[in-house]
Amino acid sequence: MNHPDLIALDALERRLRRDRVNFRLALGLALAFVALIVGLQFLAALGDGPVELGVRPRTAIGLLGILFAPLLHADFAHVFSNAVPLVVIGTAVLYLYPQSARAVLPAVYFGPGAAVWLVGRDSMHLGASGLVYGMFAYVLAAGLLRRDRRALAAALMVVLLYGTLVWGVLPIQPRMSWETHLAAAVIGLALAFALRGRDVREPVTYDWERDDTRDDDDPSRFDDWGWRTTPVPAARVDGAPANGAPETRDDVAPARTAPAPDDARAR
Repeated sequence: MNHPDLIALDALERRLRRDRVNFRLALGLALAFVALIVGLQFLAALGDGPVELGVRPRTAIGLLGILFAPLLHADFAHVFSNAVPLVVIGTAVLYLYPQSARAVLPAVYFGPGAAVWLVGRDSMHLGASGLVYGMFAYVLAAGLLRRDRRALAAALMVVLLYGTLVWGVLPIQPRMSWETHLAAAVIGLALAFALRGRDVREPVTYDWERDDTRDDDDPSRFDDWGWRTTPVPAARVDGAPANGAPETRDDVAPARTAPAPDDARAR
């Protein structure tokens, strides 16, 4: 195996190791959050619990719900309906968009509660479904905007698994906080547009997708990933360029034709 191929293989192995570490970290954080809300639900089941700390629109005590409502749920069925999508979509956001997640996660955590406190119905709003809807909207829109393989695959995955979430933004079920869902989805869509320049992954080009021919004798023509950084010269046939044009050189004087003898000119 030649030198450029070794460079490309080593870079690919480092990239795969880094991806595995990042995926495990993203999955661990998502599972830790789910464990937190499940633990809080167990504490709430022991007594009245902190369930009264949900969002109550336009009340002073309801402002605390902006902070605590995503952690609290009505019952265990409510918890587990959010747990699986939190793990799946949360891992996708943290793994695929680590830089954007620093803005996306706080926005979809606090933003829906603030919007509901301002314009929501006079009721108790609680649960982590705002996080689910916000991350769902972000992953879907980001995949369509970026159009790279991983982003599109993640968008397709969340649509196939949780496409029915779109009905949750409509006022169909009276006990469902559709205002939270709608606010979170709008925030997720807006952030997908605003942050579309972040987390842009370097594309991988395979040999069968390339039109040029690699010159393995000159490693300086390739970057650390093994891809060409200088153009490929045109192929030469019998000392002439492939396009058939005659070769010219500035350092060679044009040949002169010797004059014909006088008797040849006379004839």
